[in-house]
Amino acid sequence: MLQFRRFVFSIVSALALASPVYAGKLAIVIDDFGYRPHTENQVLAMPQAISVAVLPNAPHAHEMATKAHNSGHQVLIHLPMAPLSKQPLEKDTLRPDMSSDEIERIIRDAYNKVPFAVGLNNHMGSAMTSSLFGMQKVMQALERYNLFFLDSVTIGNSQAMRAAQGTGVKVIKRKVFLDDTQNEADIRVQFNRAVQLARRNGSAIAIGHPHPSTVRVLQQMLPTLPSDITLVRPGDLLNEPQVDTSRPNTSPPATAPRNPFRGVNMCQPKQTPEPVYATRFFTVIGESMSQSTLVQYFKHQWQGWGNKA
Repeated sequence: MLQFRRFVFSIVSALALASPVYAGKLAIVIDDFGYRPHTENQVLAMPQAISVAVLPNAPHAHEMATKAHNSGHQVLIHLPMAPLSKQPLEKDTLRPDMSSDEIERIIRDAYNKVPFAVGLNNHMGSAMTSSLFGMQKVMQALERYNLFFLDSVTIGNSQAMRAAQGTGVKVIKRKVFLDDTQNEADIRVQFNRAVQLARRNGSAIAIGHPHPSTVRVLQQMLPTLPSDITLVRPGDLLNEPQVDTSRPNTSPPATAPRNPFRGVNMCQPKQTPEPVYATRFFTVIGESMSQSTLVQYFKHQWQGWGNKA
């Protein structure tokens, strides 16, 4: 019996040493494809699990989406959405106040410009993704094209998951931005943070951009990815548990208040107004009081009493 227990213990110990204590899936998406073919080609030389998100109106959008697909990479549409900050908007940026037809037109056009896309994520979009009404229109359009939505989480209270309820659209969420700065040391820190989150939560999605510094860090760190971390495509995480931490936001899209005086010629004050003297002021007040209903009532009552006398 003792020998059997020792045998079982040795087997369990061997399995424990052979298998990692933790295992996680890590998806990496490189945004803003379509502008820098030279750097983007370096991304496409990386493992096929690295995915790319293509800006539909970029000059090389169709070319790079096709090349990425042919190289075995998953392709997403990187669609501009309105931010809360005041800045010039790109062509066909989705806004919360757009009609369903306009949003559907923009997504259809993007789908045609980015061939082989299986999903869509937002470029900027803090104003759009925080609008429940706006994102409901987006989800209705995505459902027609069988696209999943990768929430870049550019604002904490994104309504994407809430808006997708009742549709067939799957929503997954970004956990780490790799390159908020283009300092290579910072990018390494963020890469390691993504690895740790994948370990702890079972999966994580990191988003980066085709900056030379980001490319260099990925080229250095991907070959040394820990053995307990598996590089996957974002589409492989559609059935992973997702937590919606948003608060309900049912406010209608903000619109500029209507000016009630629009189209009305404003009265211009006289340049030299006439003075109003005190005697004239009291005369006007007296005339107004004498014509009031209350004064007229007492006047008639007084006259009545006089007639009775």
